[in-house]
Amino acid sequence: MSAAATRSKFTKQLDDIEEFLNRLTEKCASDVRAAGLAATGDKGAAEGVMAGRKNEDRLRNAIEENCLDVMLLQQPLIGEDLRFVSGAFRIVSDLTHIDGMTRDIAFLVEEIPAKASKKLVAEFTEMSECAAAMVEQAGAAFAASDVEGAQRVVEEDNRVNALYDDVEKKLVGLIRDGKSSARYLPELLMVAKYFERIGDLAKRVAAWAIFRVTGEHVVAEKASQQRAGEQ
Repeated sequence: MSAAATRSKFTKQLDDIEEFLNRLTEKCASDVRAAGLAATGDKGAAEGVMAGRKNEDRLRNAIEENCLDVMLLQQPLIGEDLRFVSGAFRIVSDLTHIDGMTRDIAFLVEEIPAKASKKLVAEFTEMSECAAAMVEQAGAAFAASDVEGAQRVVEEDNRVNALYDDVEKKLVGLIRDGKSSARYLPELLMVAKYFERIGDLAKRVAAWAIFRVTGEHVVAEKASQQRAGEQ
């Protein structure tokens, strides 16, 4: 194969990785929002989340196979190309973990009566929307090599954490007041915890966006501190 043909194949593989990664990011964000609907009693949304496993598997496999092919056959792989491929390969793990959590939520809420979950509609709706937006923004930051966008994802996680604290306090109040919903405290709290953990995973994706630009893979909060100290 000529050098030009080899480079053409390489460019197409990079384009394919980016396209598949964008599609997986969009799917995860959509499933996070659907999990929020499921958590507030939407059975159709829960069924949709549970039915999406095969599509996730196809996208994950396509990304991983292209990344491995590039890393094994396109040598030497250096600089921005290396950071993109290795970052994409690691992001897939975080995104599939996020998507798996949305199925965990959908399964969990089957055990929660609508009357109980309705007491947390506002909190679950806001948590799911915030977490979904973080996933979208982190993926966009990686695609655009946008460090500032990645840092905004890190900052937005404070909002998800605060919402989780609100849910915890509200459930404690239900117990104190002797409400029947308190019987489902473990399940309701776990749903909130899943959304909080999805926010943490979105931060991990944002950290890989920073890595793509700087070549340093550090905890996102530390990266933020380093940049602040340089200014």
